[in-house]
Amino acid sequence: MSTYGLSILGPDLDTLATTAQAADQAGFDTAWASEFYSRSGSISMAAMANRTQHCRIGSSILYGIGRSPLVLATEARDLDELSNGRLILGIGNGTKRMMSDWHGVPDTSAPALRMEELVPLVRRIWNLHEEPVHHDGRFYTMHLTPTGDVEPPHRAIPIITAGVRPRMCEVAGRVADGLAGHPLFTTTYVEEVVRPAIAKGAAHADRDPRDIEVVSMVMCSIHDDPTVARRELAQQIAFYSSVKSYDTVLDVNGFAREGQLIREAFAQRDFPAMFDAVSDKMIDTMGVAGTASQVRDGLKRYEGILDHIMLYSPSIGINPDRVQENIDSLVRECSPERSRTRVDDFSRTNSQIRNTDTVGKK
Repeated sequence: MSTYGLSILGPDLDTLATTAQAADQAGFDTAWASEFYSRSGSISMAAMANRTQHCRIGSSILYGIGRSPLVLATEARDLDELSNGRLILGIGNGTKRMMSDWHGVPDTSAPALRMEELVPLVRRIWNLHEEPVHHDGRFYTMHLTPTGDVEPPHRAIPIITAGVRPRMCEVAGRVADGLAGHPLFTTTYVEEVVRPAIAKGAAHADRDPRDIEVVSMVMCSIHDDPTVARRELAQQIAFYSSVKSYDTVLDVNGFAREGQLIREAFAQRDFPAMFDAVSDKMIDTMGVAGTASQVRDGLKRYEGILDHIMLYSPSIGINPDRVQENIDSLVRECSPERSRTRVDDFSRTNSQIRNTDTVGKK
């Protein structure tokens, strides 16, 4: 059965922590932090960890290329301690332009090989109590001999790696504990591309692909007026579809023409045309939008396809207050606690009916 998580967005750390606390209390399995050029994912997770008790705290994602392996490993170890063993370390490279222009990485080639070198190296650093780390790789160099005793880690922190195209999805099967999927992922893409790629990677490493958790964001918008919700979802779809790197997802789902129109409009900075280029079929395939009941019903198509469904609010071209309103609605209307309550209420009602029938037959 799929578990549910929430992607936490907000203008400040207090809002992030408050929303994570609400998600925790509502029974969500995981509260997810992200990072961008304006927000640190690790600091966000620390704020969220301090205000939650039960849910896992995950990064979707931290930029692995923006940190040395040592900094990444020590940040994760501290965050796992802070959260009492609830951390999921999600790491990714970002796009090639982000790697070069944001992080100043001169060599953006072979991103899959870079990640396959990074993940085992981070695990070796966590297990420095066993032996020094001497590593001379293609992308990373480290020679670390501890100057004193090193405490072993309290547990094996799970690592999930980001992937969209097949080779990056294969990375998860080779070296990670899970895959961090993209918001554009559809059920078709997961079944036809993602899971076979993970299985290929797992076979290469003699692993069971069933041990690899498939996590993905699902774009969701709740509004009493379904047309408003659908427009918000269209804007987010258009934003991601303007990046040519994600053509693979669009092509597999039959949206190559829409993708071309979106990129042409984006090149002209004609954002209304860019949003209008998103077809109704794209909206119905690449996310869930509508009233609360429509969103709850729409999410059912991801059950059993994704191991973990991460609810993600659109934000492109949307007022921050409206974004928070939508996130609050997702917590309230789509929470596992609400689902359990509905099941309990249904069971109690059936029990009452059975008891009444029994009494009537006596």
